[in-house]
Amino acid sequence: MAKKDYYEILGVDRNASDGELKKAYRKKAMKFHPDRNKGDDNAARKFKEASEAYEVLRDPQKRQRYDQFGHAGVNGGGGFGGSGDFENVSFEDIFSRFSDIFGSDIFGGEGFGTTGRGRSRRDRSSGQPGADMKLKVSLNLEEIAFGTEKTLKVKKQVKCKSCGGTGAKTESDFETCGTCSGMGEIRQVSRTMFGQFVNVQPCPDCRGEGRIIRNKCDECYGEGRKRGEERVKINVPSGVAEGNYITLRGQGNAGVRGGESGDLIVIIEEQEHEHFQRDGNDIYYDLLLSVPDAILGIEKEVPTLNGKAKIKIEKGTQPGKLLRMKERGIHGLHNSGVGDQYIRINVYIPKELSEEELKHVQALKDDGDHFDVVNARSREKGFFSKIKDIFVGKE
Repeated sequence: MAKKDYYEILGVDRNASDGELKKAYRKKAMKFHPDRNKGDDNAARKFKEASEAYEVLRDPQKRQRYDQFGHAGVNGGGGFGGSGDFENVSFEDIFSRFSDIFGSDIFGGEGFGTTGRGRSRRDRSSGQPGADMKLKVSLNLEEIAFGTEKTLKVKKQVKCKSCGGTGAKTESDFETCGTCSGMGEIRQVSRTMFGQFVNVQPCPDCRGEGRIIRNKCDECYGEGRKRGEERVKINVPSGVAEGNYITLRGQGNAGVRGGESGDLIVIIEEQEHEHFQRDGNDIYYDLLLSVPDAILGIEKEVPTLNGKAKIKIEKGTQPGKLLRMKERGIHGLHNSGVGDQYIRINVYIPKELSEEELKHVQALKDDGDHFDVVNARSREKGFFSKIKDIFVGKE
């Protein structure tokens, strides 16, 4: 029977890049691997075909010969040195030859021969790693603007002081696990017509540690850790925002019997401010003026993120006008600059006036056209016409 085209097997076109070939093979290998399809001869055959195809096409010279001469150009198309099958090729051999493909997420989150944290099973430290923790910290705008240091009280699993985290009364209270002979893992070898396959699992008796405790610590009962509380200092840089987080390595829950501690993930929450609204690194403040102050102009004291400052309100300032105070905003994250503070002008219009006050307002209205909207627009139009004449010239 004629052999299938290698490009067709992987589902790529003939000008596929190395990255596309690798991605296609990985997808096929994960789908048809015999460990995931026990007893399925069809899946095993497809896994073999995909491995053979990739072994040829990943090699530039073999790929060139295959493109020119087909299967005849690569010694009959044997994927592993021309053998054409997987006889005497172990599980380890297959994955060692494709170690550049398989990352830490294949087959249940672990690459072959590694723990979930990417360490060799034989080289890992004793114990089991602790869990990560998440903690929220609430900051006001002043703390965000300039950065701050916080001391957090964290309730978590801490190392047992009595046994030093080992879980045993003394170091001599450990003994090698008889089930796995100290390896921390159990290997089951199965042989099929396609070769031998090795299934590796943590030892159920020692939980992958390679040793067991004869006399457990009275304080932690062999866990090597206890529920406790620790104070953790955190430096928060300026410019952080709601939802940002800071990871403190090794500050999470202590591991079991000397295992690595998890991480502490501190999530930023931003408090609502009494005076300011934030927009990126800029802040906005609403300043309410009386009608006379807006008309006549005034000097006002306004709050800032660093004390108070005085600003001058020009006469005739209109509602909605924005006044800029340069670099009075938030210091950006990673020294990305300083924002500005904007003063947003609002004018207070009283709803209730006394009879005497109403008379004064009416007198102002009757005294001239200063408060006539139509005349005001005409005056503005005349002003802009004069400006146009200056720059454009009269015809």
